[in-house]
Amino acid sequence: MFFKPIPEIDVLTLAEKLKSDEEFILLDVREDDELRRAKITDRRLVHAALSELSVKGTSMLPAPAQGQERSVYVICHHGNRSSQVTRWLIKSGWTNVFNVSGGIDAYARKVDNSVGMY
Repeated sequence: MFFKPIPEIDVLTLAEKLKSDEEFILLDVREDDELRRAKITDRRLVHAALSELSVKGTSMLPAPAQGQERSVYVICHHGNRSSQVTRWLIKSGWTNVFNVSGGIDAYARKVDNSVGMY
């Protein structure tokens, strides 16, 4: 069985979006201790650890506003967990969902090392 490639966004494109007024969700699926070590500070950031998502499902995520299709950019440490969550959200009927390739590690290396690395 072949999987369709999941939609991705690179960290440089994410950085441009973070500078904009665009409404979107930046979904960080890392665990709490990881978030304390490295974090993108932005009002659009939503933290939902993969371990919690696997138990609570999408009910813990903000739904797009009625009539508005907000994009969702899913990020983790290197891009592995976020790709799993991206695929799962798409299978669950979410649209405009993108994996942030390289994760917070690539963001810290290529965009802003002040977010922290581990």
